[in-house]
Amino acid sequence: MVGLGLTLWCGEVTEGGGEENRTMKKGLVVYKLYRALSYGLSPLIHLHLRWRRFLGLEHPLRWPERLGHPSRPRRPGPLLWFHAVSLGEGMIAIPVIKHCIRRMPHLHVLMTITTMSAFEVLSKSLPSEIILQFSPVDTPTSIHSFLDYWKPNAIVLMESELWPNLIMDASRNGITLALLNARISEKSFKYWSGPVLLPLISLMLSKFSLIVPLSTEQGIRLQLLQAPPHIIHFSGDLKYVIEDFGVHDRGRNNIENLRVQLTQKKVWMASSIHRGEEEIILGVHFALMQQQPNILTIIVPRHLQQGREIARKLEKEGQNVLLRSQYEKFKAGTNIYVVDTLGELRQLYTLTPIAVIGGSLLPGLSGHNISEAAAAGCAVLTVLQVSGKLELEKALLELFTNATLLEARGRAAKEVFCSLSCGIVEKTWSLLNFHIFDRFSSEESKSLRL
Repeated sequence: MVGLGLTLWCGEVTEGGGEENRTMKKGLVVYKLYRALSYGLSPLIHLHLRWRRFLGLEHPLRWPERLGHPSRPRRPGPLLWFHAVSLGEGMIAIPVIKHCIRRMPHLHVLMTITTMSAFEVLSKSLPSEIILQFSPVDTPTSIHSFLDYWKPNAIVLMESELWPNLIMDASRNGITLALLNARISEKSFKYWSGPVLLPLISLMLSKFSLIVPLSTEQGIRLQLLQAPPHIIHFSGDLKYVIEDFGVHDRGRNNIENLRVQLTQKKVWMASSIHRGEEEIILGVHFALMQQQPNILTIIVPRHLQQGREIARKLEKEGQNVLLRSQYEKFKAGTNIYVVDTLGELRQLYTLTPIAVIGGSLLPGLSGHNISEAAAAGCAVLTVLQVSGKLELEKALLELFTNATLLEARGRAAKEVFCSLSCGIVEKTWSLLNFHIFDRFSSEESKSLRL
């Protein structure tokens, strides 16, 4: 299937090299318009950042980093910049970063993130040798300031962080670009495929030396957006190699205490829940309580504030609910546990034999990562298995009343996870080494290699 996609795309270029040049020229025109617009809007973007700081959405002291102003010194020597927008993307980058540092101990690594939640977890969990900064907004001045100060030898972008000024300025400065765990959502694919933006995305993707899609489907989408076929390679989905980190000692001890307290409970977890999905989850919970009174439902919303709102609402309704951040023991009658902490999901999955993955229970949502649940040996349920409240209730009841089925589903999930996760980091390293690190100057390479 991938081969067919490559052949078709190559055929178009072979038969119409002039068309490819015209596309690139159109892309350059669209980019110049984008650059002018982003430059003109820079004062408003600056004000917007200040407003976000006021709302608590930007760091109160380090928010100028978003304008390209550094807060840490640039160490001498080669520097590799990894950029991940949020905590999820940051977590999948960590194993690759650590492997790069092990293989190239003199390499300096800069990691940037965008969200406060990512900063709160990663700032406490990253190895000290990794420099953590907030990413610059995609305006010409901010990107120029950032690149001029840090002078990275290469940039590794995670998943779908495709910003025109960043990519074009990096290319203009001779900085090698890679895109790892690359993905384009269906919505973004339609957006980029339009007649105006297709030339721009084609131009941007042509600046990369390496693109590693997370799946065959994603690889085909990238080819349809005219990414050069020879730079697309596969190593597997990095979500399968996320490490355990971000759980402090108090949290880890509390999880072990929870495990003891839950031994007599029938536990299931609904994770990565979007706003509105909790109504379905709670409806299923109350229905199950009628048949399985010792049920305990763990709810893990996408956002901390959402969890606290759910807990307050349930308390007003007279429900016996416990918040994770309170680190309290279960009281008699507690049957709902709402998680409002960050970085603990992988550990929390070990408390439950069943995981329902959110982002799949309402129209317009595309689901979330199931790998952490599978790694813990959970029987995993998503919209692919259930299409509504009644089907979810039926599936859960079947698992709770059939121990053999529950054990088989959990074992199968873990076996699939082990199969899919094998060798991903090593394959990714090999691709980076060949396509990125070998492009460093020979002098730098000599000082880097073991």
